[in-house]
Amino acid sequence: MSTRKTSVEAEPVIESRDQLIAPFIGGEKPKSDWRIGTEHEKLVFRTKDKRAPSYDEPGGIRDILLGLRDYGWEPIEEGGKVIAMAGDDGTVSLEPAGQLELSGAQLENLHDTCAETGRHLQQVKAVAEDFEVGFLGLGMWPDKTREDLPVMPKGRYEIMMRHMPRVGSLGLDMMLRTCTIQVNLDYGSEADMVKKFRTGLALQPLATALFANSPFTEGKPNGYLSYRSHIWSDTDPHRTGMLPFVFDDDFGYERWADYMLDVPMYFVFREGRYIDAAGHSFRDFLKGELEVLPGELPTESDWWDHLSTAFPEVRLKSFLEMRGADGGPWSRICALPAFWVGLMYEQDALDAAWDLVKDWSVEEREELRNAVPKLALDAPIPGGGKLQDLAKDVMAICRKGLNTRARLNASGDNEAGFLETLDEIVASGKVPAQRLLDKYHGDWNGDIERVYKYSF
Repeated sequence: MSTRKTSVEAEPVIESRDQLIAPFIGGEKPKSDWRIGTEHEKLVFRTKDKRAPSYDEPGGIRDILLGLRDYGWEPIEEGGKVIAMAGDDGTVSLEPAGQLELSGAQLENLHDTCAETGRHLQQVKAVAEDFEVGFLGLGMWPDKTREDLPVMPKGRYEIMMRHMPRVGSLGLDMMLRTCTIQVNLDYGSEADMVKKFRTGLALQPLATALFANSPFTEGKPNGYLSYRSHIWSDTDPHRTGMLPFVFDDDFGYERWADYMLDVPMYFVFREGRYIDAAGHSFRDFLKGELEVLPGELPTESDWWDHLSTAFPEVRLKSFLEMRGADGGPWSRICALPAFWVGLMYEQDALDAAWDLVKDWSVEEREELRNAVPKLALDAPIPGGGKLQDLAKDVMAICRKGLNTRARLNASGDNEAGFLETLDEIVASGKVPAQRLLDKYHGDWNGDIERVYKYSF
C-alpha cells in the first residue's frame, strides 16, 4: 500500500474536474519512456519459533527497516515511527501485519527489474540474519490466525481495520494475512490505456492461476489454490472486482474518475496524521461538505491518496497496476513483470492478447474469475476448454512480445528467459499451490511447519 510523505508546501485545492482527470493524462508517455515498476511482499517470521515479529520488539520490523541504512536507505517516519525506507531501488515499507514490501523503482527493462529484486532480497536477508529472522514467499500466512499477528503503527491501517468488518467478512484477512506481487505499467494515450486495462482485466484470472500460492489456512489445506484471491471476493464490494464498466464503449479517464468518486473514502491526511473519513463521499468533499472537515475542500494530494484506496483486479492511477498474483519466491517475482510486459509493451502482442478475450461477456469474465481461486488452470474458459489451453496461447504471445522488444543483458540474453518458470507451470498444468499440497500430503506428512524451508 502507498506510503504517504508529509509535505510542508501548500497543496493546490481541487477546483475543477480537469484536476481529477489530470493524474491520468499526466501518465501518458511515449513508448520510449515506458518503464516497469514491480512491487512484492513477503511474510516475516522468527526462525526459532516461526512467530511473526512485532514492530517494537528487539529485532522486530522497525529494526529490520532501520538495518537497511547500511545499504543507503533513509527512514520515512509517521508520528515519530519509522514506517518505510527510501532508496535508489524505490521504497521498502511495512504492510499491516509486518509483511515487508519493496515498491521498486521505475526501470527500463526486465533485467534491471530482476537485478533490483535480487539486491533487495540479499539486503533484507543480510539484515535479518542478525535478528534471526526469515522471509516466506507465499500468498498467505499458512498457519497464523488473525490473533497471532501484530499490527503495525500506521494511521491508515488503523482506519481500514475498523472499517473492513463493516463491509465484508474477509477484509482483515486481506490486510493481515496476505502477500502479493504486482507490476505497474505505462500507457501512451487514453486509447492505449483502455486497451491495456481491458486486456489486463480479462486475463487477470490467468495470472492468479499461474501464481496461485496460498492453499493453507491455520495449518491445514483450505480447499483453494489461491485463497488470497478468494479473500478479495468478500473484502469490500465498493472497491474490488472485475469492473464491468471498463468494457463499455465510453470507458476512459472520465469514467474512471466517476468510479473513484463513487468509491467511499477511508481517510484524509492532515499535518502528519490520518483523519478517519471511512464511508464518506469524496463528492461531498468536493463541495466542502465532508463531515470530518466541514467547509474544507480537497487538495490534489487528497485525490492522489483516494486513488490508492480502490482495489480492483487492475487499477489506474498515473499508470496501470496488475494486481492478481500471489506472493512467491525470486523467480516468480521476476516472472510476473515479464508476463505482463510481454503482453502489453508491443502493439502486435497487445492486439493478439485482446483478440483472445474481446468476445467474452461480463458473465463469462466473472465466472472465470470466481472459478480460478479453487481450480487454477483447470478452470473452464468461455467457448470450451480449460484455462491451461488459453495459457499456452497467451504464453506464446508473451514470448513473442519479449523477443520483439529485444532488450538484451550483457550476456546477450533477452527478457524471455524470465518466463521459464511459467512455461513449466503451463506445460505441467500444476500451479505452485498444487505442488505445496503434494508435499503436505506426501513427504511432510501433514506437518505445515515444513513450509518454512521454502523461505527466501
